[in-house]
Amino acid sequence: LWARPQVQGKVVTFPKYVCVYHELLQEHFKRTMEFSPAEMAAIVPYYKEKKVAKGAYLLQQGQICQLEGFVVEGCFKISTIDDKGLEKVLYFAARDWWVMDIDSFANRTASNLDIQALEDSTILYISEQDKEKLYQEVPKVERLFRIIYQKAIVAWQRRLMRNQTMNAEERYHYFITTYPEINELVTNKLIASYLGITQEFLSMIRKRRSTKRN
Repeated sequence: LWARPQVQGKVVTFPKYVCVYHELLQEHFKRTMEFSPAEMAAIVPYYKEKKVAKGAYLLQQGQICQLEGFVVEGCFKISTIDDKGLEKVLYFAARDWWVMDIDSFANRTASNLDIQALEDSTILYISEQDKEKLYQEVPKVERLFRIIYQKAIVAWQRRLMRNQTMNAEERYHYFITTYPEINELVTNKLIASYLGITQEFLSMIRKRRSTKRN
């Protein structure tokens, strides 16, 4: 069930049956831009809750991405298939991350990505149509997402630079120190795919690191 929050002075109050994850979404937005209580009260009802069971797909190749999701619980694997039929993990999306195929979502084209839940997960999502309505109702949101997308492009560029300038062991060290929660959750096979190496080579790296510590 959903209802628009009530604004009383500078305090925004939510009915008990409004999605309990909205607070996390508000915190995420406020780290990028300040919103008044009235603006935030207008924004949050556009985001609806969706639960995705472990192993289920939020998106599969050939489909058009219908939503932009903000992960509030769980973790997703975003991957594609190369010309040899092998899965290539592009990234993982855990709590406080966005998950979508931005190309498919924005351009209404068939996706080349699979988005699969690695555990029981929950997202807050918005459709393209509702997002356009939100832009009209709260114009600042358009600038908010321009900044969010810019940050995503910067992060992707930095990853490309790491892939070109770091060796496999350095990339593995960066992954486990930057994303320790994801490292504990995903399998060695998925980590190896994300790093662009074989499982055997990853095992050698892990063994070498363990020997150094001892």
